[in-house]
Amino acid sequence: MKPELCEALKLYLVTDPVLHGGRGVLPTCEEVLAAGIKFIQLRDKTASTAALFKVALELGNLCRRYSSYFVVNDRIDVAMAAGADGVHLGQSDMPVIQARRLMGPEAVIGVSVRTVEEAFDAMKNGADYIAANLVFPTETKKDVKEPLGIQMVQKLSEACPLPLIAIGGINPGNTPLVMKAGCSGVAVVTAIMNADSPCLEVEKFFRAINT
Repeated sequence: MKPELCEALKLYLVTDPVLHGGRGVLPTCEEVLAAGIKFIQLRDKTASTAALFKVALELGNLCRRYSSYFVVNDRIDVAMAAGADGVHLGQSDMPVIQARRLMGPEAVIGVSVRTVEEAFDAMKNGADYIAANLVFPTETKKDVKEPLGIQMVQKLSEACPLPLIAIGGINPGNTPLVMKAGCSGVAVVTAIMNADSPCLEVEKFFRAINT
C-alpha cells in the first residue's frame, strides 16, 4: 500500500446526509479538508442514484482540490461514474473480487468486517483495508446490533495484516484505545460531521491518534 494512503487512513470521515450541524455535507467536508483530513467516504443510503451522483461529483472535485482520497459507500456504479478513488463495501454488497475486476488495480477498496473470517476473505479477494464494523454503540449504525468491543478489534488486528479502521461510536476520548488495540486509524461520522466546530474536532482527533 502507498505510504500516503496509510497516512490518509489515520483519520477517515464518513459523511451523513442529516448529521451535519445544519451546514450541509459539502461545506462541512470543505471545513474538515482544510483542517487536514485526507480521506472521505460519501455515505447516503437514502438518496436517489441521480442525487448521490451529483453529490459524488461535487465532493470528488472538492477532495481533489485538497489532494485527498474520496470513496463512495456501497455504490460501485456511482463511484466509477463520478471518478472516485474507490469504494467501501459491506458484507451484503458486491463481492470484493468483482469490485476489483470492475474498478481496476489502482482503486481503493475497503470492506466492513466483524469476524476474522470476513477479514481474511476481504484480504484474499483484493481489499486494501478493512473496517471493524461497530466498535462502540452509535445511532448511525442501526443495521448492526452488538458492538464488537476492544477485544475483538485486537483480535482482528492480530489476525489480518491489512490496515484496520475502527468505526462506530468513535470519539477523541476512545480513539487512543482503538489505536493501542492495533488499528491503523479511525472512521468518524457524528463526532465530526455534527460538531459545533468540525475543524476543532479534527484537531482533537489528530492529537488523540498521536497520543
